[in-house]
Amino acid sequence: MSTKKRIALISTGGTFEKTYDELAGVLDNRAGVLDIVLASLNLQGVEIVRIPLMNKDSLQMTPQDHDLIARTAGSMAETHDGVIIVHGTDRLAVTGERLCTLLTVPAVPIVLTGAMRPYVMRNSDAPQNLTEALLAVQVMPRGVYVAMHNQVLQFPGIVKDKDRGTFVRAEGIAP
Repeated sequence: MSTKKRIALISTGGTFEKTYDELAGVLDNRAGVLDIVLASLNLQGVEIVRIPLMNKDSLQMTPQDHDLIARTAGSMAETHDGVIIVHGTDRLAVTGERLCTLLTVPAVPIVLTGAMRPYVMRNSDAPQNLTEALLAVQVMPRGVYVAMHNQVLQFPGIVKDKDRGTFVRAEGIAP
């Protein structure tokens, strides 16, 4: 008999969860879509515990938001087998670094992920990135990571490469 892994999934908004507002004609963080994405995945062997912490574009996040995310992830790491944070990509690295500072080495893997294109768009990277984060949180050793675009990178020292539209290790910072 195998025991299901308990994964805490903290949602903070970001491009991943943006939806189209027909009246305003803009993509905005108003309604979460994460439950729709999760329902489309085969999650045998995993129990997801959802923590809808906030629903913000990460460019609007304050230092207090980054601290709240880090404290919440640290708390969830005490009672779960892993933690995933769905986060906006513009400030994802700030939260990753804050996690490393606040938690040093967490008790379990903490994996940040997001999307460059919203889930509601046809060519969204959101489902792939969430799937990669779900796998990474189960197989990586304890630490803080970003999982997106077919790669898993460990913090500290990860930055968003805006030209390539993905995350990379910062120049001169060893893994």
